[in-house]
Amino acid sequence: MSDAERIVDLYERKAHDWAADRRRQTQRHFFEQSWLDRFLDLVPNGGAVLDIGCGFGQPIAAYMIAQGRTVTGVDSSPTMIGLSRHDFPDQDWHVADMRTLDLGRGFDGILAWDSFFHLNFDDQRHMFPIFAAHAAPGAPVMFTSGPEHGEAIGNLHGEPLFHASLAPDEYRALLGANGFTVVAARMNDPDCGRHNVWLARRAEAR
Repeated sequence: MSDAERIVDLYERKAHDWAADRRRQTQRHFFEQSWLDRFLDLVPNGGAVLDIGCGFGQPIAAYMIAQGRTVTGVDSSPTMIGLSRHDFPDQDWHVADMRTLDLGRGFDGILAWDSFFHLNFDDQRHMFPIFAAHAAPGAPVMFTSGPEHGEAIGNLHGEPLFHASLAPDEYRALLGANGFTVVAARMNDPDCGRHNVWLARRAEAR
């Protein structure tokens, strides 16, 4: 089994460790907020956001809920989804693999923050039609990537953590081919923990 194929099992086994890490990190600095605000500026008040790879709902989903949006969260880890359901019982949570996601509806915004980049190259390419299938007209999509084409192995509590990225030009092409226009993109953002962030928007209905 490849490092990419181990991701689902790894996050399930390390769910409580990961949740504890994120809580400590967020107490120090909620660095995602500025990009989330840009994303939510494109989502109407009361709008529905699809959070792909939502983890345990903190701090990302929690912030969007506090800003008046509803959240449908998807994660492959049953433990993560269980934590989300406990903390946010009024929202909609699903144990599912993003690579085969088919919820049968459109959303006012789609987020894949620090999740989509755990997929291998081909699986990332196949996600763009899935984004499009779940995006209402005018909906933004925001995701994080690497700065260039390649793979990287991180560490999650002593075990290898796979990451991959396509080239920026390929992301732009995939977004365009699936009906999205890039609104903003920044590589190695110093104000966001050196994240590489893409914000795009689906065309409005004619």
